[in-house]
Parts: sequence; C-alpha cells; structure tokens
Amino acid sequence: MNPNRVDFLVDLAYGLLLFLAIVLIVTVGTGIGIAFGLGTLVSYVIHVVWKMARFDPEWMTREITENIEETLTDEVSQNVEKQVTAEVTESVEEQVAEVSKNVEKQVTAEVTETVGEQVAGEVSESVGEQVTREVTENVEKTLAEEVDALTTQVEEISERIEKEAGGADDEVDEAEERARGTADSDSDETT
Repeated sequence: MNPNRVDFLVDLAYGLLLFLAIVLIVTVGTGIGIAFGLGTLVSYVIHVVWKMARFDPEWMTREITENIEETLTDEVSQNVEKQVTAEVTESVEEQVAEVSKNVEKQVTAEVTETVGEQVAGEVSESVGEQVTREVTENVEKTLAEEVDALTTQVEEISERIEKEAGGADDEVDEAEERARGTADSDSDETT
C-alpha cells in the first residue's frame, strides 16, 4: 500500500463523517448532530497532527519555535520601545530644559546689553536734539511775546508822553501868551 493513497482515503473518510454529522443535525436533532460533528472534528485534528509528525518530524518543533520567537520578538520589541521612548523623552526634555535656560540667560544678557546701549545712545541723541529744539522754540516764543508786550507798553508810554507833552505845550503856549499879555499891559502902562 502506498502511504499517499492511505492518507487520501483517511481524509475522505473524515469528510464523509462530517457530512453525516450535518445530516444528523437536520434529521435526528441538533444536540446529537453537534456532538457527533464535534467528535469528528476533534479526531480529524488529531489525525492531521499525527500525519504532519509522521511526514515531517521536525514540524511541531519548528511551529513551537516560530511561535515562541514571534511572541518573544513582539514582547521584547514593545518593552524596548517603551523603555527607550521613556528614557529618550526624559533625557531630551532635560537637555532641552537646560539648553533653554542657557539660551534664555545668554539672550537676556545680550539683548539687555544691546538694547541698553542702543536705547541710551538713541535716547540721548534724540532727547538732546528734541530738548534743544523745544527749548529754542520756547525761548523764541517767550522772547517774542515779551518783546511784543514791551513794545506795546513802550508805545502806550510814548502815547501818554506825547499826550502829556502836547498838553504841556498848550500850557506853555498859554503861559507864554499870558506872560506876553501881562508884559504888554505892563509896557502900556509904562509908556
């Protein structure tokens, strides 16, 4: 007998038993058919394992080894990934914080120094120019207003003096006329 033909006939017999289980489920009852079908499937699985072991004795060892390798590889990869991620994240965060502090100190110092120098220079220059300009404008305005006020006062005083001088001239003229009139009457009396 050829082993391949025997294996084929055994596989065919298990197939017929499974078909018989389906017929029993439909005709006799569900419970009996399911029990017969499960028994047939379990025996078929045992037969396949036996057949694989007979044709390839290393088959079961290889399968178990592959399953263990896959499981270990997955678990180790996940554990290593978690640990590396945690350590790298922590290390990177510490280094970033340290670098950030150093950069902040340097930038603050340099910006303060540079801004201080620039602001001092620009403010001194701008304030000096602006103060000079504003003081000059204010002095000019104040002097112009004072000169205008003094001019107005001088003009008023000049007008008063002219009025008073004009009135004094009238009085002098009247006094001269009186003096002439008195002198004429005295000269008439003397003649």
